[in-house]
Amino acid sequence: MNITGNRPDDVQERRQSTASKIVIGREEIDRFGDSTLGDVLRRLPGVTIQGRPGRGGAIRMRGLGNGYTQILLDGERVPPGFSLDSLTPDQIERIEILRAPTAETGARAIAGTINIITRDGYNKRVNDVRLNAAWENGRIQPSASWTRNIAEGAWTINYSLSAYHFERNNGSTTTTVDTRLDDDTVTLEQRDEGKVRVRGEGLHATGRLQWRGEGGVDTVTLTPIAFYNRGTYQGHSTLTQTVGALPAPFDTSETEGDYASSLLRLNAQWNHRIASGGRIEWRAGAGQSRAPSSSVRTETTDGSVSRTLDDTRQSRDTSYSSSFKLTETIFEHHSLVTGAEVESNNRVDSRTTLQDGVPLLTEFGDTLTASSLRFAAYAQDEWDLTPNWSAHAGLRWESITTRGSAEEGQPDAKNRSEVWSPLLHAVWKPDPKGRDQVRFSLTRSYRSPPLSSLIARPAINTRYPVPGPNTPTQPDRAGNPDLKPELATGFDIAVERYLPGSGLLSANVFRRDITNYMRGVTTLETVSYATSPRYVLRQQNVGDAVTEGLELEAKFRLSDLWEEAPRLDVRTNVSFFRSRVKSVPGPDNRLDQQPDYTANLGLDYRFRGAPFTLGGNLNWTPGYLTRISDTQTATIGRKLVADVYGLWTFSPTVALRVTASNLAAHDYVTGGSVDGPDLQGVPVRETSQTTAPTYLNVQLRLELKL
Repeated sequence: MNITGNRPDDVQERRQSTASKIVIGREEIDRFGDSTLGDVLRRLPGVTIQGRPGRGGAIRMRGLGNGYTQILLDGERVPPGFSLDSLTPDQIERIEILRAPTAETGARAIAGTINIITRDGYNKRVNDVRLNAAWENGRIQPSASWTRNIAEGAWTINYSLSAYHFERNNGSTTTTVDTRLDDDTVTLEQRDEGKVRVRGEGLHATGRLQWRGEGGVDTVTLTPIAFYNRGTYQGHSTLTQTVGALPAPFDTSETEGDYASSLLRLNAQWNHRIASGGRIEWRAGAGQSRAPSSSVRTETTDGSVSRTLDDTRQSRDTSYSSSFKLTETIFEHHSLVTGAEVESNNRVDSRTTLQDGVPLLTEFGDTLTASSLRFAAYAQDEWDLTPNWSAHAGLRWESITTRGSAEEGQPDAKNRSEVWSPLLHAVWKPDPKGRDQVRFSLTRSYRSPPLSSLIARPAINTRYPVPGPNTPTQPDRAGNPDLKPELATGFDIAVERYLPGSGLLSANVFRRDITNYMRGVTTLETVSYATSPRYVLRQQNVGDAVTEGLELEAKFRLSDLWEEAPRLDVRTNVSFFRSRVKSVPGPDNRLDQQPDYTANLGLDYRFRGAPFTLGGNLNWTPGYLTRISDTQTATIGRKLVADVYGLWTFSPTVALRVTASNLAAHDYVTGGSVDGPDLQGVPVRETSQTTAPTYLNVQLRLELKL
């Protein structure tokens, strides 16, 4: 049985949804031939990617940091240890973006939800093969993917395999300057120039095995996922100190290391259509990820080895989940959905650190653990009030119990929280047959601390060894088992106009009022693993915060609006953000890593009489400063990323795509400042700046449909 995919197109699905939803289909996912999913997402409205251009990174919606954006894979929360960069765009059928949470999709979505739908057999071709060769900084990076679709009787089988190899330069240069607060005298000036060469490869596999019973009453689907990545790196660092009362910690350092990550997961789903026309859905999943790594760092002073640091780590995340959902139509116009969920996550973190052959952090033991247990229940109803009004209302309850181990001899830290989330969405159409509509959303959502932030074991700063002191800009890092979840009350209002063809204009305003805001804070602490107090960076609940913004979007083909215009597709969006943390004095007391705005402009031209399409996109995010506290700031440099592509379609089964990414390659600059005593106890302002180069990436891809 072939699945023909007669669902509404992307714009129609967005228009028909009561809750605000943006749908990105295969055409847009394929447009630039991107090698990572992050490159696809960064062109979407309100989405930013952390880190230097061309390197992927954590995904942000509305400029909010890690944990504010809920990531779903085929409607399920991604398991611990899963990285979206593990998925290649070839494995994705479509992407759904929900700007406000719903009872069914979950309330852990203060910024919004991104739902990644994997390939599921819509393609009528049996085989889809893509061969890639990319060049960056003089190094070739090959990759290949294969998707196969099989339909035999009641069975539909779909699987995707992809493999890649990369070799990159991840070097950077960091300058550190200490300036006395009383007379502006420079007391320290250092320059750390690092060269890092990284090599790696990976093999990713996803599949879908579906059985449909007679008449489609019962459907059973199994979805296995397997990822494996590994790599090695070599680093050389030269530390030059031109000003300083004390000698530099080292002159040069050499670092060698290796890492790996793996994920195995199996999801099962059973759908049963009941006589009344409703549907019962049961899901279950189990998975485990592992991430072993090891590194050896050797520091040299005056030509002799002054310190060695040997670090070995193994983290293991195990997760189980199950959910039940009933969908029923009642009173003719009401679509009622009720459900319950349970999810268990457990993290085991083993780490051994040797400094000059002597174990460090022995008081924490070799193995620390953290766990979370979540229960949820929800009900939601969607109905048409009048031809002009549609509504979507829901209520969700979640209970989360977290536990994190502390130092040996100390009891585990445990906390439990409950969140009730009322959720209301509505759509008003001034003319039911017209092209205009207005959306309203009033929601409550939350953000729970990740398990890695609950584990108390510190990570010692490699620049300043124990048992001595360190500096504010070179802190140790440690978890906080007492973290509480953030709660947010928000509203969204959007005005949309749908243009001829598949065009649209949209303007959306939003606001979130957040309590128990979590932020990494650096403080001077008396620690058990050193004879001197050391600066330690921990996540802490620092009070209340608020964020708000305006999101504008336009997408259309010029020839649909003006018959004589060229066949030029225009995609543009700009999002403006403003936020403040109430416990931090202004100005610039914004939420972490939230820029003032981000913008995209994309154009595509289809040549008449030739099977050739040419397009490009310009992504712009300005630099900004964030005030972390009255004594600490962080800075992020601007990002300007320009991409172009050309697609030549030789036949319905053969195409060649050439893509040039990061055309305007420029250095990515980050930094910060902290006020506090230096190693001699003198009050100073320590300022650091890290400059990382980025590179042009050129990719050639052959696409075959067999």
